[in-house]
Amino acid sequence: MTSATGSFTVNSWDEVGYEELEGGAKLTEANVTQTFEGALVGQGRVRWLMSYRPDGTAQYVGLQRFEGTLDGRRGSFVAETSGGFDNERARWTLTVIPGTGTDELAGLEGSGTFEAPHGGSASFDFDYQLG
Repeated sequence: MTSATGSFTVNSWDEVGYEELEGGAKLTEANVTQTFEGALVGQGRVRWLMSYRPDGTAQYVGLQRFEGTLDGRRGSFVAETSGGFDNERARWTLTVIPGTGTDELAGLEGSGTFEAPHGGSASFDFDYQLG
């Protein structure tokens, strides 16, 4: 496995509630675009389904598509994400969906962790191999 690090900034965040629950909890869908720097250089798009608790903390799952370069290799891939928000930081894991790598990223396998303070840019650690 090769280790990669970097960061991303959020370009857009479009979140819409689709169900209000008891006690102030809610379900939402967020469509987000990002710009990556570091080992991953390019653009990301993710769609998260989020479940907020009454205290504002949340759990979420989603699909992320990345287009650009990974350590200089051009292509794209799709990953499954899941994580949580504790009112201060969002933390989540990402796993590349097998068979979704394109071009020089064909055969990509990998997983990583991401962390972002509320309203800030995110950092990531990503371990991968090209099959």
